[in-house]
Amino acid sequence: MSTNVASTAHRRERSIDSSPTVRTVAPARGPPRPRIATPTSRTPARCAGAYYAAPVAEPFPSLLIRADALVPQGAFAEAQAEYLHPDPAAVGALTEALRAHDVGVVAHFYMDPQLQGVLSASDWPHIHISDSLVMADKAVAMVRAGARVIVVLGVDFMSENVRAVLDAAGHADVPVYRVASDPIGCSLAESAEAPAYAAYLRRAAGTPKSLHVVYINTSLLTKARAHHVVPTITCTSSNVVQTILQAAAQVPGIHVWFGPDTYMGHNLVELFEGLAAMGDAAVHEVHPDHDAASLRSLLGRFHAFEQGVCVVHHMFGARVAERVRSELPDAFVTAHLEVPGEMFTLAVEAQRRGRGTVGSTSNILGFIARKVADAVEAGRPARLPFVLGTEAGMITAIVRKTQALLRERGTSVEAEIIFPVAAEAIAATGDELLAVVPGVAAGEGCSVEGGCATCPFMKMNSLDALMDLLASIGRDDPRALDPFRSRQYLDVIDGRTVADLGGEPIVHMRGLSTTGRVPEQLVQDILRRSVGHRRATTP
Repeated sequence: MSTNVASTAHRRERSIDSSPTVRTVAPARGPPRPRIATPTSRTPARCAGAYYAAPVAEPFPSLLIRADALVPQGAFAEAQAEYLHPDPAAVGALTEALRAHDVGVVAHFYMDPQLQGVLSASDWPHIHISDSLVMADKAVAMVRAGARVIVVLGVDFMSENVRAVLDAAGHADVPVYRVASDPIGCSLAESAEAPAYAAYLRRAAGTPKSLHVVYINTSLLTKARAHHVVPTITCTSSNVVQTILQAAAQVPGIHVWFGPDTYMGHNLVELFEGLAAMGDAAVHEVHPDHDAASLRSLLGRFHAFEQGVCVVHHMFGARVAERVRSELPDAFVTAHLEVPGEMFTLAVEAQRRGRGTVGSTSNILGFIARKVADAVEAGRPARLPFVLGTEAGMITAIVRKTQALLRERGTSVEAEIIFPVAAEAIAATGDELLAVVPGVAAGEGCSVEGGCATCPFMKMNSLDALMDLLASIGRDDPRALDPFRSRQYLDVIDGRTVADLGGEPIVHMRGLSTTGRVPEQLVQDILRRSVGHRRATTP
């Protein structure tokens, strides 16, 4: 049964550590480690009237970040904050286990706070937490710096991406492991494996000058099958806009087929329409080879798949967006490109006022850091409210970045991260110390309406699972670790292995990222297949 995150019991603002005030204790090493506290008479709570349009009985949960303390509001925020300052013994145990076998770890921002907290506190050099675009590059750098094994903490397409990039860099001998023997799926990736997506690609193949821009959140098999049917390049939420615009600049008259994320596809249309309406100067700032007319022309040749959704970002729908708009009119609004249109529109409006951003997880983190840095530089006390329109696991990176900025100057600036979590996306536990957890009572991690407070697939990566895997490396028969290896595709498509064919769109993306241009090999592939299409359809 769902419960309210702002119940009367929660609003009594009990302290997680039972301390009457915010205190700081010295850890074994590193900077002072703040205790987590909830507001008391000495730590004022967020007042609804401070920036709410009107008092509300059930505010969204939030985490107030100070230089020396974290102040969670509501049980959901308490659950997120619980592990942000981990036990030094757990940190030490992980560090020694990684050092014993020269293991590198690349993890996504959406890991649970316990795992991220321990990883972030370790001084082992081969650990990196980021969005999916950077994970594979960091894995290559770790191997070049001496790592002999790579562990990927994410969903399966991420480990496949790391495997493909390591192979392309000449490191096929370096094992890549996941921490679960079972598949770690992704609702969005699975939508690209459905018959509807195959039909979408056949439409693209039947259209001259077509390019399939596939979101990186898909399996290597999906990328291989797609590239076999229609020229394909991978993208991320960080580079999708530049990928599309650069391709359109290099191949006049191109048709772009984006997928599988439906919300992102619709949001790109809205983004391009809004940009074109702002005039040539605004378009030039985004891409120098385009103007309003070329952008409008491109919109007539831009296609988006209609049946692909991420269960996390699906949560940020019309009802949540309306609450944010009415209750938090003065807050900064951040939104991932995968959120539904209502939340996206809200964030775009805020962005145009200088009070919001839309983009990748890295874009969101950078925006928050810049606004905090600006407030610190101004030298005045301030509380900055940010609506976090993406998965709650981002809070670990946000806390570390924000507190580092605040400690540099000894400032009284505070940042409040607001989780726009629908009541339907959490459940009561009956536990006095942890009253709610993400997910409906059945424990799937999602609401009965389809949205999730946190990603249930990402949460298959746990600290215990990582420690168990590390204990097995070098001790067990290597074949016992086969279920944990990144999936290896032995299938052949038109004489090429799935790994080779599916890795090529990733290589094209990396080429674009390096040079700023779509690789000539891909451009020629688009034109060659277009000529072949004309010949096949000419009577």
